[in-house]
Amino acid sequence: MLKSVIQNSRIIISVFTAVLVIVVVWAVFGSTNKIIQPIQYNHNVHIEVAELTCLDCHVNVEKMPKATIPNIEVCQDCHSDEPISESPEEEKLLKYISEGNHIPWKQIYNIPDHVYFSHQRHVTIGELECSLCHGDVENMTKPAASPVWIPTMDNCIECHKQHKVTYDCLACHR
Repeated sequence: MLKSVIQNSRIIISVFTAVLVIVVVWAVFGSTNKIIQPIQYNHNVHIEVAELTCLDCHVNVEKMPKATIPNIEVCQDCHSDEPISESPEEEKLLKYISEGNHIPWKQIYNIPDHVYFSHQRHVTIGELECSLCHGDVENMTKPAASPVWIPTMDNCIECHKQHKVTYDCLACHR
């Protein structure tokens, strides 16, 4: 009988260990959808070395609801035929530019269709800093792989309350 109890204990411990390993692996690798961008864009170099601002590349952020992710039309203002660095990422960029192909950036912030969100309102009228939602962009050496701030209704309402602006349903919901 003791032998049976020991054998059952080993089985229980093995099953528990297997479940624990699965949970840990899922938590580390599977719980978030990490997005890998086609170019590992270095915000820090563009801000510190080239002395650009968010508005130099995200040209519509103050005048349109969508901030727009810069593409070759914006990038080719500074990057043309010859590389200005030794970065392999710039080589990728120059290839997109020379072939006239848009960079297939992957969107990481998703707002439901029934929600109206305007960068213009938040940046121009609300005078919010980009870092409030997008994190410490100035020091990012590669693109964010997931949202820094999750645009949930609870998070939006909390921010609206903190900044003393309306959180009436009709202000944001269509």
